[in-house]
Amino acid sequence: MPPHEIVTGRLCLRPLTPADADALHRLLIQPGVRRYLLDDEVIPRERAQFFIDTSVASFAANGHGLWGATLKGNDALVGFCGFWLFHEPPRLELLYGLGDEHHGKGFATEMAAAMIRHGFEALRLDRIEASTDAPNTASIAVMERAGMAFWKRDLSGGRDTIFYAADRRSRESRGSGRFAG
Repeated sequence: MPPHEIVTGRLCLRPLTPADADALHRLLIQPGVRRYLLDDEVIPRERAQFFIDTSVASFAANGHGLWGATLKGNDALVGFCGFWLFHEPPRLELLYGLGDEHHGKGFATEMAAAMIRHGFEALRLDRIEASTDAPNTASIAVMERAGMAFWKRDLSGGRDTIFYAADRRSRESRGSGRFAG
């Protein structure tokens, strides 16, 4: 079972619940969110509900899923992050998305770094991977600022995709075993 909340410098992260379906849907249909995460598709609310239902089941079965992000002192969902299965064959990856009005303020990096730390410390993952479409330079910058390193460039689903990774062993060898972010 995930912790009830992860608190960063400016954000509160908590597992998404069915009550978040409308707020998640509003985030997912914003142009800056859907452009790369959903191939620019404006999805119906039911698909946002599917993401939440899948996340709730994944938390129950595997201890990981999607977290909603709110600004400290405000309950409005401003983003989401967590671990999700991508590609074929499916692989667990770090995922993050942030509402358009909050881009460029470091929140995505804050979420990604918190999830990387959670992945290593609480989930005991040995390696955390993430990917983005090659033109998504903002996401590439987030992965780098969160401490991930370029891994490879490949086609995935017919798209030019950039992959980044962080592994436990290299992080532990650089410090005390605690993870920055």
